[in-house]
Amino acid sequence: MADRGVDLSALPKEVRDQLAELDLELSEGDITQKGYEKKRAKLLASCIPHLPNVDLSLPDVQLSPGHSADPSPSPEAPGPSTSSASRHHRAHRSGGARDERYRSDIHTEAVQAALAKHKEEKMALPMPTKRRSAFVQSPLDTCTPPDTSSASEDEGSLRRKAALSAVLAQTLQSPDYWINRSVQSSSTSSSASSTLSHGEPKTHPQPQLQPAVSLLADVLAHTRIENSVPPDVTSSTPEERGSRVDLPPAVRGMSRGQSRSSMLDTADGVPVSSRVSTKIQQLLNTLKRPKRPPLSEFFLDDSEEIVEVPRPDPNTPKPEGRQIIPVKGEPLGVVSNWPPALQAALARWGATQAKSPALTALDITGKPLYTLTYGKLWSRSLKLAYTLLNKLGTKTEPVLQPGDRVALVYPNSDPGMFWVAFYGCLLAEVIPVPIEVPLSRQDAGSQQIGFLLGSCGVSLALTSEVCLKGLPKTPNGEIIQFKGWPRMKWVVTDTKYLTKPSKDWQPHIPTANTDTAYIEYKASKEGTVMGVAVSKISMLTHCQALTQACNYCEGETLVNVLDCKKDMGLWHGVLTSVMNRIHTITVPYAVMKACPMSWVQRVHIHKARVALVKCRDLHWAMMAHKDQKDTNLSSIRMLIVADGANPWSVSSCDAFLNVFQSHGLKPEVICPCATSPEALTVAIRRPGARGAPLPARAILSMGGLSHGVIRVNTEDKNSALTVQDVGHIMPGALMCIVKPDGPPQLCKTDEIGEIVINSRAGGTMYYGLPGVTKNTFEVIPVNQAGAPIGEIPFTRTGLLGFVGPGSLVFVVGKIEGLLMVSGRRHNADDLVATALAVEPVKTVYRGRIAVFSVTVFYDERIVIVAEQRPDASEEDSFQWMSRVLQAIDSIHQVGLYCLALVPANTLPKTPLGGIHICETKQNFLEGNLHPCNILMCPHTCVTNLPKPRQKQPVDVGPASMLVGNLVAGKRIAQATGRELGVVEDQDLIRKHQFLSEALQWRAQTDPDHILYVLLNAKGAAVCTATCAQLHKRAEKITATLLERGSLNTGDNVVLLYPPGIDLIAAFYGCLYAGVIPVTVRPPHPQNLAATLPTVRMIIDVSKAACILTTQPLMRILRSREAAASVNVKTWPTIIDTDDLPRKRPPHIYKPPTAEMLAYLDFSVSTTGMLTGVKMSHAAVSTLCRSIKLQCELYSSRQIAICLDPYCGLGFVLWCLSSVYSGHQSILIPPLELESSLPLWLSTLSQYKIRDTFCSYSVMELCTKGLGTQTEMLKTRGVNLSCVRSCVVIAEERPRLALTQSFSKLFKDLGLSPRAVSTAFGSRVNLAICLQGTAGPDPSTVYVDMKSLRHDRVRLVERGAPQSLPLMESGTILPGVRVIIVNPETRGPLGDSHLGEIWVNSPHSASGYYTIYGEESLQADHFNTRLSFGEPHTLWARTGYLGFIKRTELLDASGDRHDALFVVGSLDETLELRGLRYHPIDIETSVSRAHRSIAESAVFTWTNLLVVVAELSGSEQEALDLVPLVTNVVLEEHHLIVGVVVIVDPGVIPINSRGEKQRMHLRDSFLADQLDPIYVAYNM
Repeated sequence: MADRGVDLSALPKEVRDQLAELDLELSEGDITQKGYEKKRAKLLASCIPHLPNVDLSLPDVQLSPGHSADPSPSPEAPGPSTSSASRHHRAHRSGGARDERYRSDIHTEAVQAALAKHKEEKMALPMPTKRRSAFVQSPLDTCTPPDTSSASEDEGSLRRKAALSAVLAQTLQSPDYWINRSVQSSSTSSSASSTLSHGEPKTHPQPQLQPAVSLLADVLAHTRIENSVPPDVTSSTPEERGSRVDLPPAVRGMSRGQSRSSMLDTADGVPVSSRVSTKIQQLLNTLKRPKRPPLSEFFLDDSEEIVEVPRPDPNTPKPEGRQIIPVKGEPLGVVSNWPPALQAALARWGATQAKSPALTALDITGKPLYTLTYGKLWSRSLKLAYTLLNKLGTKTEPVLQPGDRVALVYPNSDPGMFWVAFYGCLLAEVIPVPIEVPLSRQDAGSQQIGFLLGSCGVSLALTSEVCLKGLPKTPNGEIIQFKGWPRMKWVVTDTKYLTKPSKDWQPHIPTANTDTAYIEYKASKEGTVMGVAVSKISMLTHCQALTQACNYCEGETLVNVLDCKKDMGLWHGVLTSVMNRIHTITVPYAVMKACPMSWVQRVHIHKARVALVKCRDLHWAMMAHKDQKDTNLSSIRMLIVADGANPWSVSSCDAFLNVFQSHGLKPEVICPCATSPEALTVAIRRPGARGAPLPARAILSMGGLSHGVIRVNTEDKNSALTVQDVGHIMPGALMCIVKPDGPPQLCKTDEIGEIVINSRAGGTMYYGLPGVTKNTFEVIPVNQAGAPIGEIPFTRTGLLGFVGPGSLVFVVGKIEGLLMVSGRRHNADDLVATALAVEPVKTVYRGRIAVFSVTVFYDERIVIVAEQRPDASEEDSFQWMSRVLQAIDSIHQVGLYCLALVPANTLPKTPLGGIHICETKQNFLEGNLHPCNILMCPHTCVTNLPKPRQKQPVDVGPASMLVGNLVAGKRIAQATGRELGVVEDQDLIRKHQFLSEALQWRAQTDPDHILYVLLNAKGAAVCTATCAQLHKRAEKITATLLERGSLNTGDNVVLLYPPGIDLIAAFYGCLYAGVIPVTVRPPHPQNLAATLPTVRMIIDVSKAACILTTQPLMRILRSREAAASVNVKTWPTIIDTDDLPRKRPPHIYKPPTAEMLAYLDFSVSTTGMLTGVKMSHAAVSTLCRSIKLQCELYSSRQIAICLDPYCGLGFVLWCLSSVYSGHQSILIPPLELESSLPLWLSTLSQYKIRDTFCSYSVMELCTKGLGTQTEMLKTRGVNLSCVRSCVVIAEERPRLALTQSFSKLFKDLGLSPRAVSTAFGSRVNLAICLQGTAGPDPSTVYVDMKSLRHDRVRLVERGAPQSLPLMESGTILPGVRVIIVNPETRGPLGDSHLGEIWVNSPHSASGYYTIYGEESLQADHFNTRLSFGEPHTLWARTGYLGFIKRTELLDASGDRHDALFVVGSLDETLELRGLRYHPIDIETSVSRAHRSIAESAVFTWTNLLVVVAELSGSEQEALDLVPLVTNVVLEEHHLIVGVVVIVDPGVIPINSRGEKQRMHLRDSFLADQLDPIYVAYNM
């Protein structure tokens, strides 16, 4: 580009090199515009000190009215060709935008009209919430990349833009367009970009901030502002958008308290801050909009959900024409002096026309660098051929044989070396495989290039010295092994290393035959790179056909802007040109980048007759032509547009003609053509006669195209596609159009299909891949009846098109860009064009957009990924994304699944600078894309979900129930534990009716028997208690209670102790005193604010008269910190039991009946409900007896307990069981494991424990913390072979994955896989199942998840799709009966049904302990009856869903064993779409979706499914999770996620039993207290 007053060519070479390097840095985003100009000015100033007035800044490009003034007019193209190796080696890389696509002709008006239509619908999408610290882009000065393809800022059709801006102007002024502006400003905008000023016109991509401001911007970018409260969206005053700095609200002086002031109640009565609920309300409003297509009726098979199959729409256009007749090209003429082989032509010109120029290469400034004559080309190629055959290896063992494949690795900027290498290989009869220069070990697609080299058997690479120096090396100087490549030998082909052939050596030049001449690489849609082999005869015939079609004459001049390694650049610029002794002037990318006009200047200077370009080159020249007044293009007889088959090329050609017609360009010389790697040139337009009318255009209906038919667009001009023809097919070829999928059936004349070609001038096979070859190169078309139309094989071209009037060929897209959604075809390029017509495009880079489809839930879903400019604000990006959705929806009638924006320069690039689609797609699916903005719209585009299930009304009554359920299940689902048996010894009955008496009896009969041993973190026994010691300590506590507590019999006393023996002594002290103990977990001293209120609540609810505790805890209860969260003045009497006087109570209380209360058991359920249940003395002793029988506990036994002792079965085992059965309990407080992980396991080994009880949290700690240390434990002598049963105590579905991984991990330490099992208890009955010693091993079954959602149980094989493994919850305890009941009708169910578990047992709790005495609930949960069947038995409802299966195993009595499987809590289940879901199943899927999801939890809010995921990786991965979570839940559970919330690790609340508190989480989310990293609202 000519700089004002500076002639670049006059500068010294090193300065030119440095300038070129700077240009490259700018184009690749390594330097900002500002930095670029600064360095450039410095460089130029050093050489031109005497020009004080020269303006060294970049010229301002004057844009035509429709253009936006784009900051970097220099198109992206690779760097300079200079001698510096590194530059050479980067040179070919960063080519322009994805060059096949440019401005569309899907007129801008179309998009505007579409958006206007949406304006009336008042679409308001809730904007995602983002934490300020997330995704901070690197500091501003390093991340403003240039607009790689700014050139494509406008490609002519300005119509699209002008109209669009008008419509959007109205749209955006209409107040209803967004709910109000404040919604957008509510986004806590993420990156430092939000600190840029918004309003001022931008001349540079980065506004000039005042130093203070930019400093602040940096600070903000790198600090996470704690407690910043997002602005409140309820206020409707839009924020001022001047150029103020967007400070975080915390800085603006809004305190955290203030934002909480606007609270409102939701429908559920949960107070929520308006912010979250407004967003959710918006989302619900959005989702109420009708979907397309409307769901048609369909049948739902009971056991099998069928994917909704849309009924064919009767209005779908269908092809009506007759069957197409194959089209013949003109015959290929025979010219007498055509050479017998291409090498022969080179030999002829090398000998007879040695001085004639063959190739001129340009330097970076666009000036000729060197010219290779035909003589030089011939002699150098000859030298190379001789060297390859004779000088590598030895005479007897040459390295290369004729027919071997050789890689050619040369940068575009050095065409001369490439020509010599290519022709040298042809003369040596080795097969050249040109590939791109690899830049790094991890290049996008380098593995696929490795696949190509492997399939072609390449082990030798030719390259130039400069290129070799630039390749990445290992520390000792060898070229690194590229990812996926075979081992390569590198040979340098610079002339100085070649040997002159000996006098008697002549190359062998046979007449062209069917042997392979060269291999051209081609990337498939899936990303694999294959080599298309072209035979010698094909190569020659293709050159002849091109010569005839383009009418090439000897000695003409041709300007080639294309890559000479493949495709048109190779066919015209290297092969056909040599055959016709043409002088080729090659303009590499690097030159085009520095000087976009260079090719036009070359045409002008050399009076070139033919130019070979792409739309991009037309575009760039047009943008830069203002500088050139005197160019003359009248010499051109043929301007070949290589990507003229692209639907969007029309407007480029028109615009170029528009500008250059005045410079002598004739309209009829523009010749678009269609090519394919397999068939080579398919069709090319021949230059028209002077003044002949130009060919007509086809204006097609997009709707018709999506159904594969050709309909001229008449009604709606918005969804029209204008395509130009690509002329006639090649001489000597035969063409058909066949259906793109299924058998190659001929299409009808008005049908779009794949073009197939039969010609001697095409590729012959995919080298080394015979299987794929057959389907592509040997296709025999069939007619409607399926009969082949002849013998001759055709080759698939991968182009979609049709034959128009006069046998003209029209191409409308490529197979690889085809997206099949719900049976309709969409073209990726069309979608890109629509997206780019949405103004303003200042948010994204035009040339860096990838469109692909992913398969989710039985259909393709469209994903668009674009690179966002660093200076784009959150609001702008979100607004642009919302409008792209609307435009695509209106114009293409298809919903987008996901639209993601990634930071600049992060999408994987192909070697020539386009976007590597396959790799982008792979990154998307693997969660490696790291978007900075994302919008998912599953609600809009997933239309094939099964219909929601309608629940049948159920009339209760034995008959209907029997018919309804007992047909499927062969028996009623019930099971019973073994008999408790009668206690023979009357003495024992008396002693054991009350635990207090049992302890006194043991203290008398066996005073020195040790009942309890308490261990510390080191594994040392810190405290032991014999029967007598425990009895005496209990007495001391009783005496103190009676003295100081002023208590009445039956008062409640709270025991607040850490896990240990004090707690046990205090419990028996209460029983001796006749008061009711209530064990409460002590508050956590580091987290009083969260834990103390629960303690206070239990004390208040239980109306405790007194608190027994230790001195340290007493101090905490009365401390200043405690006063901050509760009222410490109103505690009941607090008694510390640390140093009690030795007193005996006057008497020990004995309850009058066993029905009296023994203790209260309080616990917080997973739904956040605090419930206390009453346990009577009778229940306590039967429970202890039941456990004693099940686990065979006697006074000689030892058990180890690592559990929290405050409620449920954990409390029973810790405090009650030993006193009843007399066994010794080794107590390990779970908290001690945090400081010494191996404590529990080493205790088991040291004491040779047979039975141990633990919680899931303990098991998880060991699995995660000790998994890698099993060897170390082994050397310490830990041996677990003694453990016979290790039971996890829980009130939930067994966590199979955890228990299995625990068993596997510690198998090496001798742990038997059969040892690990689980127990099950609930609030109404603390112990229902417990794996004992006598019963069979717990069984595992696999159930079908789809049936489970319908409350059916269908067993499937392991590994079946949609199968869920469930483990039996342990053997049912003696004396317990269990039945499965329909929770709604209360009738018993068959064993193939999922229902509520009801239990009948003497140790059930006697009721809830409530302040209000809710009798109805008592009766319902504790004493309820079946609606029929056994009306007299009283049952307790557990509130858990499960089923019973009769197994093949036998129980102790020899009967078949009935196993109880717990599926989940009834309160926790989610009712969605009429089906029942268990949160744990969805969470399991979510946690598998991405390696960085540490934990997840789900809940529903107003029918929306909310998924909260904890992110363990870096915050830039947060948005990767959104699509993956949405995909996995849709795939595996057929549900659409409404909101995805990404939070820090540890945010999901978990209770002491290791269960998730989903309702707490839900309340925190709605009250906006989670401080999420990102909240995505799926549309």
